[in-house]
Amino acid sequence: MSVLATPDVSRSRAGHRGLITASVMLATIMQALDTTIANVALPHMQGSMGATQDQISWVLTSYIVAAAIFMPLTGFVTARFGRKRVFMWSVVGFTLASMMCGAAQSLNQIVAFRLLQGVFGASLVPLSQAVLLDTHPREEHGSAMAMWGVGVMVGPILGPSLGGWLTEYYNWRWVFYINIPIGLLAWFGLAAFVEETPIDRTRRFDLLGFGLLSLAIGTFQMMLDRGETLDWFASREVMIEAMVASLAFYLFVAHIFTHDEPFLEPGLFKDRNFSVGLIFIFIVGIVLLATMALLPPFIQRLMGYPVIDAGYLMAPRGVGTMAAMMTVGKLSGKVDSRYQVVLGLLLTTLSLWEMTQFTTDVSGWDIVRTGVVQGLGIGFIFVPLSTITFSTLAPRYRNEGTALFSLMRNIGSSIGISVVITYLAQRTQANHAAFAESINPFNLALRRAVESGAVNLATPEGLSAINGEVTRQAATLAYLQDFRLMMFVTLSALPLILLLGKPAKKPGVAELDEEITAALD
Repeated sequence: MSVLATPDVSRSRAGHRGLITASVMLATIMQALDTTIANVALPHMQGSMGATQDQISWVLTSYIVAAAIFMPLTGFVTARFGRKRVFMWSVVGFTLASMMCGAAQSLNQIVAFRLLQGVFGASLVPLSQAVLLDTHPREEHGSAMAMWGVGVMVGPILGPSLGGWLTEYYNWRWVFYINIPIGLLAWFGLAAFVEETPIDRTRRFDLLGFGLLSLAIGTFQMMLDRGETLDWFASREVMIEAMVASLAFYLFVAHIFTHDEPFLEPGLFKDRNFSVGLIFIFIVGIVLLATMALLPPFIQRLMGYPVIDAGYLMAPRGVGTMAAMMTVGKLSGKVDSRYQVVLGLLLTTLSLWEMTQFTTDVSGWDIVRTGVVQGLGIGFIFVPLSTITFSTLAPRYRNEGTALFSLMRNIGSSIGISVVITYLAQRTQANHAAFAESINPFNLALRRAVESGAVNLATPEGLSAINGEVTRQAATLAYLQDFRLMMFVTLSALPLILLLGKPAKKPGVAELDEEITAALD
């Protein structure tokens, strides 16, 4: 076959480009929604299953750990069995697992089905990104990543509000049943329009490498998820998980640089944009879900909003993200992606700085406004960063590269949530102790409250009221300190811009040769 056959492949892809994009977007949104939609339904699941707080947390832990372990496997299974086949089976498995989660009658059942959901859902986001990168020419990668980013970023943002609405007006089981129609539409689209990739049956599976990486990721995720409950390193379990994760990761790194056919090819990390992009998306992951983990309890517990209204206040953040991504798609190829990332970082920093000025009397409009600005910032970071990260990476590395990209974002999110929740608890205690020092006879405001009869320190009720207000103010300040921490984390990513190279507008000779070879095969 001659090289002239390549344009025919491009034309066949171009004819269905919109339908392919819609199909993979559905799969992306379905998986991205599930990372947060179940969170708001946990109290209802707990009552339905008769479980304790510690037991019901395994509904989240099982999904997170399974997805993290199996995500790096995406590159190998797609090379061995074909990307279309793996993608379709992943959609089928995820949809069936969602249906079983909704029908679960016991805690053991729902944890097992969530584990299965994580196994099949692990490859959905990286495969959708790889399909869009291969379907669109390099000059349209910015627009393609904008569409992909809408699904990835808006799913977690809209998840809490959609989950709260379904739980409030229907039943917690519908947070899982909603995946069934989405999964069916995605499957039909993939079956009809996505092309199969070449299959490499000669590639051998590095079981030791996969086992070491799985052990490292699994125990690390367990440590992050269980740490807050078990008081971190005061717990023997957390200590063991940390040591096992560190040792397994060290052995994995040593293994991939000494094995002939390693689970992850070291050549991946020779691309500077890709390596820096992994660090960058790790930081973005920290800010993305950590802030979302803080705002709902701040709005509900300290400001007194019901769960459904808290979801409505959070939703405009997703509108900002979508608006930014649509704008980025139109700017693709016209404005340097690195400038867009800088703009996104500055907007995110501005919103977090404004959030450090919040009080419990802040208006709903202020929450919406800062949320929209933060959504704009995240949108301007995520899409251009995705484009730059893969702009110079050889096409043969895309399946593994997109899996690692998603994995680093997920690990960043897990670390971010663990850090802000732990920091919140520590700062609340420290602030409470500091504020309690001011509860003394020399406090003029307290003396006036006692003299006016508003507070009676001679009764248990009066003392309880004073302690409750001190705790409330201590928690409020702790939230603001957490927002400030996230602001500094965002600013720490700015110097990385200097390490990113300008994304290539056209493929290089080596990349073009690989694309032609893949098309001919």
